[in-house]
Amino acid sequence: VLAPRGREGGGCDEDPQNGGVFGPQMNCDEEQVPKSEPGPGVFECSLCGLRAPCNYYGQKPPNARSIVLLEKCYTMNDPFVSQKDRFLIIGSYCSLCNKIVCVGQECSLFYTKRFCIPCAKKYIEQFPEEIQLDLRKKKHQQNPQSSS
Repeated sequence: VLAPRGREGGGCDEDPQNGGVFGPQMNCDEEQVPKSEPGPGVFECSLCGLRAPCNYYGQKPPNARSIVLLEKCYTMNDPFVSQKDRFLIIGSYCSLCNKIVCVGQECSLFYTKRFCIPCAKKYIEQFPEEIQLDLRKKKHQQNPQSSS
């Protein structure tokens, strides 16, 4: 299982009022996960437990020609095609709490940076209205009101 990677600068001890979750300063009382540089191995989402073999972490997957990803992320070779230049993005780290999360809709979202759903919900007001609506829909889908 992969260990989280190291973090340079910033951190969860800064004020969201001075730059918000999209700027260099952030605040998060979620458990900040210590990080170390990852390597090939088995990816495991800290929220849903998804486990998948991964062979690369970074922004320039091997054999992917001129593709540069918008975030450092875990990838694996696409098992459904024979071409070596095809890959699947499995997950990355939440930019606030540093938890490793898969790209599944229930676990994370990417909006300028990767956010786990718990951090996104915590800072929902700092996202654009369209993202806020999507997050609120997820909240209602996960917590349906029971009728007695």
